[in-house]
Amino acid sequence: MATINDRVPVSNIKKIAVLTGGGDCPGLNAVIRAVVKDAINCGIEVYGIEDGFLGLIEDRIRPLSLDDVSNILTQGGTILGSNNRSNPQNYPVGEDKDGNIIYKDLTDVCVTHLQIRKIEALIVIGGDGTMSVAKPIADKGFNCIGVPKTIDNDLYGTDITFGFQTAVHVATEALDRVHSTAASHHRVMVVELMGRNAGWITLHAGIASGADVILIPEIEFDLDKISEYCLWRSQRGKRFTIIAVSEGARPKGGKQIVDRVVEKSPDPIRLGGVAKWLATEIEERTEIESRYVVLGHTQRGGTPTAGDRILATQFGHHAMQLLKMGKNNRLVVMQGGVLGDVDINSAADKQRLVPSSHPLITAARSVYTSFGD
Repeated sequence: MATINDRVPVSNIKKIAVLTGGGDCPGLNAVIRAVVKDAINCGIEVYGIEDGFLGLIEDRIRPLSLDDVSNILTQGGTILGSNNRSNPQNYPVGEDKDGNIIYKDLTDVCVTHLQIRKIEALIVIGGDGTMSVAKPIADKGFNCIGVPKTIDNDLYGTDITFGFQTAVHVATEALDRVHSTAASHHRVMVVELMGRNAGWITLHAGIASGADVILIPEIEFDLDKISEYCLWRSQRGKRFTIIAVSEGARPKGGKQIVDRVVEKSPDPIRLGGVAKWLATEIEERTEIESRYVVLGHTQRGGTPTAGDRILATQFGHHAMQLLKMGKNNRLVVMQGGVLGDVDINSAADKQRLVPSSHPLITAARSVYTSFGD
């Protein structure tokens, strides 16, 4: 991992652009604010690309001023808009006579739209999907600087992404609230959390809330063992059982539960439904009343926590530092508490998953938390 000092020479770069790819995430506006203010302070013009790579394809690019980023630090979402369905390398442009979708590579179109405005570098804020989509543009010789964003915390190469802390806070608060209703009605409560194929949110929120069972994609669970655990708690006089389950969790030998498939999306699989399935199966096996809650997009919305605002500001500033140093195609990362950078292509098409030997898993097991295995 490369690191840089805070005092860096200013390169000859004059114009940059910034976009927010993938889903919305708390802290996006904090990054945009840091980039715009830092750049303008150095005499660099900044352009904002609306709705992620879709805006780059459609040439919806506008100048950003200090007024545009005033008072946005605490706002959730992104003032530029985002999009998680548009991949310039494989963009749907119509259908053939048989109704099959026709795809076309519009990477050159995107580069042309940047070149027309004499934009010299592109700051892409996003997760692994965004970095994968940025790779062909970087391969064309256009400088892309990546900023790691995702509530899932699954971007390869960095210990943490902004948005994750807010998602954990929201999920923990929801799990805390579920405790009271579960205890009142002697229920098993199953709470489904986001995370796709990574269990970081569920692991952290589950531990923070004292969940009795934590189910993550990295550890396949045994439904019989979970049911036995719920019965054991009930027989010991425990009034309820709280289960925190990641949307990507799966039973041993089974598959993830898919809610739907979005054909035109670069990431077409939409997970969901595991909490409902679990609650139904547990009630049938134990005869303990079981209910489920799906937090869904509430984990991605609202005001970012102080930690995410600080981290996002650091990431935005560091992205500008890299540009000033004349660095090309780098991804801002945090490793061991230290800001640095890695090759942006190193994060493309990869996911950072929870290792089974992670210290948090060991700590949770030591306080009788079950992982269903």
